[in-house]
Order: sequence, then C-alpha cells, then structure tokens
Amino acid sequence: MLDIQKIYEAQKRIEGVVVDTPFSFAPYLSELSGADVYLKKENLQITGAFKIRGAYNKVASLSDKQRACGVVAASAGNHAQGVALSASKFDTRAVIVMPESTPLTKVNGVKHYGAEVILAGSNYDEAYAYAKEYGEQNSMTFVHPFEDEEVIAGQGTVAIEILQKCEDLDAVVVPVGGGGLIAGMASAIKSLNPKVQVIGISAQGAPAFKNSYEEGRALDTTSVRTIADGIAVRDTSEVTLSLALECVDEIITVDDEEIASAILFLLEKQKLVVEGAGSVGVAALLHGKLEHLRGKKIAIVLSGGNMDVTLLSVIIEKGLLKSGRKMKVTVTLVDKPGSLMRFTQILQELNANIVHIAYDRTSISLDYGDANVTVHMETKGEAHQADIRAALKKEGYLRG
Repeated sequence: MLDIQKIYEAQKRIEGVVVDTPFSFAPYLSELSGADVYLKKENLQITGAFKIRGAYNKVASLSDKQRACGVVAASAGNHAQGVALSASKFDTRAVIVMPESTPLTKVNGVKHYGAEVILAGSNYDEAYAYAKEYGEQNSMTFVHPFEDEEVIAGQGTVAIEILQKCEDLDAVVVPVGGGGLIAGMASAIKSLNPKVQVIGISAQGAPAFKNSYEEGRALDTTSVRTIADGIAVRDTSEVTLSLALECVDEIITVDDEEIASAILFLLEKQKLVVEGAGSVGVAALLHGKLEHLRGKKIAIVLSGGNMDVTLLSVIIEKGLLKSGRKMKVTVTLVDKPGSLMRFTQILQELNANIVHIAYDRTSISLDYGDANVTVHMETKGEAHQADIRAALKKEGYLRG
C-alpha cells in the first residue's frame, strides 16, 4: 500500500489551501438504513470536489525548475479546476486540454483560475493523448487525474481527516472511477486502522474498475454511459488497481436510476447539492446494497458537488413524477366554449394545482371538432393521483 508518510506529507502541503470539509452525522439517513451514518462533504471543497487535494499535492511536490516549465492536464471536470487553482497558487503556467464538446460553463470555470484552455478531440481519450503530446513537446509536467503517487497521496488526506474526527468507524464508503480516491483513502485507513472496511461504489455504466477488481487484473471497456460523469472512466489504471486489490474490501455498483434518486434525496433531505459521482455511496445505502452494514458506524464520502444544472432539473422533474408529486394527463375534449372550463373545474375540486396546459386541435389523429388537452399538475402523492384518475374516468375523460 502507499506509504502513510507520503499521505501525512501531503496533508502538510495542502494545509491552508484545501478545506478540511465538514464531517457530520446524518440522522435521517441513519434512521432509514439502520446504521450510524456520517457524511464527509467534499462537495463543499474549495473547487467543489476532492480533486484539488491530489492536484495541489502534485504541483507542490514539483521542483522550482519543473514548475517554471508549467503543468498540463486533460480533463473536462473537477480535475481541471483542481490543477488550474493549484498552478495559480505557485504562479505556474497551466494548460488544460478539454474535449471540443465541453460546455462553455466548464471552460470558463477553468479559465477563472487562470489556466489556458485548449479544446482538442471529440472525447476525453483524444484530449488526453493531445495533452500528453503537448506536455512532452513543451517540457511541461503532465498531471494525471489518478495514476500518480503524489495525486493518490493527496486524495488519501480525506481518510486522515475522517479518522481524526471519528476513530471507531466500522466502514468507509467511497466512490470509484479511476481509483485515485479509493486507493489513497484505503492506504491511509488500512495503515491506521485495518479493521475499518473500505467499500467502493462504482456506476453500472462504467464497470471497468469493478470488473478489474473482481478479475484481479486491469480490464478496459469500450465505452461508458452514466449520469455520474465524475466516475465515468473507460480504462483501468494498474497503479490504482494494485492498491485497491491490497486495501479495498469490496466494490458494489449502482445504476443511474439509483444515483438520480440519491441526488434528489440529498438535495431535499440533506440540503446538499451533490453530483452523480458524489452520490453513489448514498445511492447504495438507500437501495439496500449496504445491508451488511446495518447496526454499524459508517462514513460516506460525498466526493463532489459540481452538478450540471440542466441534468439536475431533469432529475428533479423525473423525481417529482415518480414520487407522485407531479402528474401529466392528456384528454380529448369537444372544441367548444365551456369544455375546458368543466375539465379544469374537476381538477380544482380535487385540489390539483395546474402548472401548465397545452391545447392541440390540429393533430391528424383528432376528429374535426375535437381537441387534445395536456395538463401538467402538482399533486399530493399516489393516492391523490388515483382519486384524480377515478374522477376523470367517471366523467368520461379517461377510458380503461
């Protein structure tokens, strides 16, 4: 495993720059799961994610000569901001290579910290290849997001902070993508308290690391697809895998539906904005995948909070529909004065709050003189929706 002294050295380097994020008891999650649950809130980190820890430790560990030549990285997310901010602290030139499809908000977020952005390639792998070549041609140090001992040591400081606040934990639950975070944390935990279980959580749509862990050798996948873009890693690092094989007790997967429900839960119940990658531990807990930890004291790492607002709005909307708090109904009315009024009066009597109405009289599926009306409304749960359907069926608006 990684030498614990390297992680302590990293902790000293990052002090005063990286935030010792809150570590707090989560009563509602504990009640739901039957475990004593604590949350390590790296979503409240200075750049919104844990990545600043490894990035800063790497840049800080470089020689003056290396820093004078600058650093380069490939990333479309949290690592990019971590490297950019770290370089700015040392007045070091930073070049971040991002895929051409990277949203403008992410590009601007990196530029905010003073880094130069190069858009190259149609995906991360092409941007990565470009960044490596660019670094070699310009004598710049390439800062890998996870396949680097100094980066891994920096990420391991999360575990040091957790164990300093709570020594008697039974398990720590950690998101897994490229494996840098869990490799660093597991090395620290097993050095300081080997009895603590280290459990990794990966996305079902990015199974490379879990498959490799189970097979005991590095395996790559041809593609990844998950809303947890922070852990959507296609290939497996032999460096982080070897550490995981030595120090990690188990890796579990969650799917996108489970991740989405965890994002919504954290937003509603914990008042925390947590991105998909950061929510996987809570997703596993909420969906019964950590039942063997019932009655135990566990820490869950919320690894980041840089959530795409567009995706968040979709997750909220779908969550409201699934939980019975929103409902969509389409009915066919006779297109004459008073028809719509009668229909909406029924909804009013049932205390359904209409938030949007669409009126269509031109669809080729309609008879002349009819109109389709689609109503979006706020409701009070599944029982309320059942009452609405029953009333509309009784009035002849719904069939079947």
